[in-house]
Amino acid sequence: MSFPAFRRALRTLSLTALTAMALRIAVEPGVAMAAPTSDEMTQMLKVVDDRQENNGDYKSLVYLEQKEQGKADLVYQVAVYRRDAEDELVLLFLMPKEQAGQGYLRVDNNLFFYDPSVGKWERRTERERIGGTDSNRQDFDQSRLHEEYSPTFVAEEKLGAYTVNHLQLTAKTEADVAYPVVHLWLDKATGNVLKRQDLALSGKLMRTALYPKWEKAFSPSKGADVYYAKEVRIFDEIEKGNQTTVVIQSVDLNTLDSSIFTKAWLESKSR
Repeated sequence: MSFPAFRRALRTLSLTALTAMALRIAVEPGVAMAAPTSDEMTQMLKVVDDRQENNGDYKSLVYLEQKEQGKADLVYQVAVYRRDAEDELVLLFLMPKEQAGQGYLRVDNNLFFYDPSVGKWERRTERERIGGTDSNRQDFDQSRLHEEYSPTFVAEEKLGAYTVNHLQLTAKTEADVAYPVVHLWLDKATGNVLKRQDLALSGKLMRTALYPKWEKAFSPSKGADVYYAKEVRIFDEIEKGNQTTVVIQSVDLNTLDSSIFTKAWLESKSR
């Protein structure tokens, strides 16, 4: 789908469709069950991480639509490059023209932003709003939930038509994460994340993310399927009415050139 066609498709998303989606995610009262053990909950998180991890490389083409109260909608096209074995990540803005060449580079747990208009790099925090949207690094990077968080069980619940395990995650002391407390709703049938809420240390709800569609692609290097969220809808809980839609248009699991994961490569894209 072309960039203009994608913008038109997003604009035509009907209010009825949005309402139906909202109804499907309404949480019904919990279902009584024996709480899983700590090891069992950690295994749930490992399933989430393992299904999304690729032993080799990962490239995707992503569209972002940002809606803000009182402002015109903005749409971006971003190329995402990952090398999971080395925890490397690059985000390169392709469209619109004003942002083309801007990018983010994750190196040794540090996130850097490059703006070709000023020709310099700046270190950013994990809560950095990618391109000014409601998304952040974790929405594009590989999943490390079992490494970064300790889980506790909340309840088995119904999330629309799905039976889910609702977990509360607390960041481990050494973890560098955007949000210290996370609530996850995991589909019992597939193990996929259906809903996520990110909270500040004070307990204040910062944002809610919905994952209405998951897809998979076979990875030759892994010898198994890699799962990815085809669409993510992120709602700003501080600035009500602001939201970001993330849509993955394509995924490529072939080996990438090592030079991609460098400052020099990102700088070269704006020349």
